[in-house]
Amino acid sequence: MKLKPLFDRVVILPEQKENTTSSGIILPQTSQEAPQIGKIVAVGDGESLELDRTGMKVNVGDRVLYNKYAGSEIKLDNKTYIIMRQIDIVGVIYE
Repeated sequence: MKLKPLFDRVVILPEQKENTTSSGIILPQTSQEAPQIGKIVAVGDGESLELDRTGMKVNVGDRVLYNKYAGSEIKLDNKTYIIMRQIDIVGVIYE
């Protein structure tokens, strides 16, 4: 993927949801909610549209939790990515 987000935006690769329940029932794609956890694959420079330097609090490779309806979905190289502002990220997940 060759995409560089601008300003305070990040590109996230959402994690895939499980297609089956713990009891083995297969769920159709339409009944599943979109994931809210993903991995950051690209980070902008950290400026806002007002040209204030906000600084980026996340890095490439971070696993993050983000708001449910945040960002714009795009498809590149047969993968679906989400581009969103840093403020739509709720937190970084550490293991």
